Amino acid sequence: MSRNPTSPGLMSQQKSSRWPYYIIATYVLFASYIGYMVQQAMRTSVDLVSADYYQQELRHGQRMVAVARTNALPTPIQVELNPATRRLTLELPAALRGQTVKGTLHFFRPSNQELDFTLPFQPTGEPATQQLNTSRLAPGLWRLRVDFTANNQTYFLEEELSIEQ
Repeated sequence: MSRNPTSPGLMSQQKSSRWPYYIIATYVLFASYIGYMVQQAMRTSVDLVSADYYQQELRHGQRMVAVARTNALPTPIQVELNPATRRLTLELPAALRGQTVKGTLHFFRPSNQELDFTLPFQPTGEPATQQLNTSRLAPGLWRLRVDFTANNQTYFLEEELSIEQ
C-alpha cells in the first residue's frame, strides 16, 4: 500500500505551528529587558542633594521667615555677575548699611554635590558690597544661597547663576 503524500496524517506531521516558539521568544526577550532595566537601576546613583537634607527640611520654617524679611526690604539685595571680568558682586540695600553683617555664601551645584562650597559673607565699604572671583566655578548652572544676620535679624536669598566658559 502506497501512501499518498497529501494524506491528512502526513500533513499534520509536516505542518507544525510556530506559535509556541514565538511565545517563548517573547517571554525570553521581555525577561531580558526587565533584567537589563533592573541592572541599570541598580547602577544609578540616587544620592540626596545634600548630606543633611532632613535637618535642612526641619529648618525650612525658619528660612521662610528669613526669606519674607529679605523680600520686605525696601530695595532688593543686588547680585550681579559680570562674565567679562568673571566677578560676582553682592550689594546690600541702604536699609542694611552701617550694620554688622555676618553670614555665609553657599555655592550649590545641582548636578554635582562634590563641587559645592561655602564662603564667608562679610560685605565692606560704602555701599556694603562683597566681590568674588568666579573663575574657579565650573561652567553651568549654580545656585547661590546668601544666608546672613544683620542687627540680630536673619535674612536669606537664593539666586541662580549661569557661569559661562
